[in-house]
Amino acid sequence: MLSHIGADGRARMVDVSDKTPTHRVAVAEGRVRMKPETLVLVREGTGRKGEVLNTALVAGIAAAKRTWELIPMCHSLPLSGAEIRFGFGEDELIITAEVRCTGVTGVEMEALTAVSVCALTVYDMVKSADKTMIIGNIRLLRKSGGKSGDVSYE
Repeated sequence: MLSHIGADGRARMVDVSDKTPTHRVAVAEGRVRMKPETLVLVREGTGRKGEVLNTALVAGIAAAKRTWELIPMCHSLPLSGAEIRFGFGEDELIITAEVRCTGVTGVEMEALTAVSVCALTVYDMVKSADKTMIIGNIRLLRKSGGKSGDVSYE
């Protein structure tokens, strides 16, 4: 049975009031493919709209904190930390988000949302230079805490 579907077949928010708080961490990753010359603009912060990576970083952290407002069945969580890292391939920006909390439910959605909003922000910041960018490969890399413990998807 799916946990967000009640016996009557209707959507519901899972009741987590009986769960014990544990330290939880989730790490997600996503990529934005773009022209190499666009990647230079991103790396050097010289796009027409300004410094791309700091803007995307702030957007990603804000998104992690507000995931519960975007995804209907997510619980609001008091995050203890959110970190965004950027890496560079030949024609892609690699975005990694690590989100932490001590709580009764995991932070996977917060990490995935952070990566997604970072990628969308990068797209918005440099779309005038490259309309062929592709956002993709957004996935959970690993999580820890809770009933299932440590899990790696790498």
